[in-house]
Amino acid sequence: MAQMHGETAEGFGAIADAFALNFDEEDEVGASCCVYVGGESVADLWGGVADPVTGRPYERDTLQLHFSTTKGVAAICAAMLYERGQLDYEAPVADYWPEFAGGGKETVTVAQCMSHTAGLAAVDTPLTMDGICAVEPVLRALEAQVPLWEPGTANGYHAITYGWIVGEIVRRIDGRTLGRFLAEEVAEPLGAESYIGLPESEEHRVAPILNSPPPSDPETFELMMAVMGPGTMGFRALTMDGAISLVDESNPFNTREVHATEMPAANGISEARGLARIYAATVGEVDGIRLLTDDTVRHVRTERSRGLDLSLVVESAWGLGFMLDLEFNPLLSPKSFGHAGAGGSLAYGDLDHGVGFAYVMNQMGSGLAGDPRANRLSEALRSCL
Repeated sequence: MAQMHGETAEGFGAIADAFALNFDEEDEVGASCCVYVGGESVADLWGGVADPVTGRPYERDTLQLHFSTTKGVAAICAAMLYERGQLDYEAPVADYWPEFAGGGKETVTVAQCMSHTAGLAAVDTPLTMDGICAVEPVLRALEAQVPLWEPGTANGYHAITYGWIVGEIVRRIDGRTLGRFLAEEVAEPLGAESYIGLPESEEHRVAPILNSPPPSDPETFELMMAVMGPGTMGFRALTMDGAISLVDESNPFNTREVHATEMPAANGISEARGLARIYAATVGEVDGIRLLTDDTVRHVRTERSRGLDLSLVVESAWGLGFMLDLEFNPLLSPKSFGHAGAGGSLAYGDLDHGVGFAYVMNQMGSGLAGDPRANRLSEALRSCL
């Protein structure tokens, strides 16, 4: 049995039981889970092995890359600018980023980009991993890109491009990169360990991602090929037309180069505790700090798009940068808002229950969302409330 550590508040022991079951029944290797309710921590758990090669244990301060769970953090930063009156979701992106108007995108709005309906799930300009880490080549490609479908008519997950679009909007408004904004306006005030662009001084704390094994059942394999088969929108969106490999043994998301850059859709590195504190501070006060008002939370969690996702080939539903609760990605309740990450990670807030929840892990599952480990933890939390 894996070594498990941490504590739960009275009445929340079911979360610890669920966390332990993940190691016993779901081939968990190393993970952490944290839950806040009403601004207070009710579960703070970690355990297992951070690095199977060295045997390094998964400790309280282990940091974990969490793929698209990063998108929710980026959306919170954008929502803070909205609340300050600096960002209008209904405005054209070109109002803030004039060069974005290239390719006939003069009227594409911030809301369309954040709800995955802008038709910019991929770019036609060939890119390399070095170019992606440099960021500027991606921005130039986005500026020139013609939408892949008529904006506003369909949703298709902007798996990687979302982050650079939101990040550049934040930079054009605020002057700081999204990673700096997160550090200075969110993480540091809250004492939350969450990074987009990891300082080299913290690199030794990161648990490397462990690739998922190929799906063994035919139904899962068929779905994977529908999403990620050559030439599909999913392949284009999730790999930037093959520039990013998620299956090589030398996973680029385990490299210092990727950890150091800002990829606000996919390379956030955090403790579960940090993510839970951030979401908790969107729905209430945490140590006297509140990031968003109730009205802003209700605005950003309002459904903006729903339907068969052109990238994911399942029904998806989006608020302003947030995944919403549905069968593909169950959260705590129909009013929760957050984001899952490839392989299993999940973080969300729930205004009605005053909840901030986060789960991160190093062993990737085979899905893009709705991981059974995260679902078990959410079900346990639901039973405690």
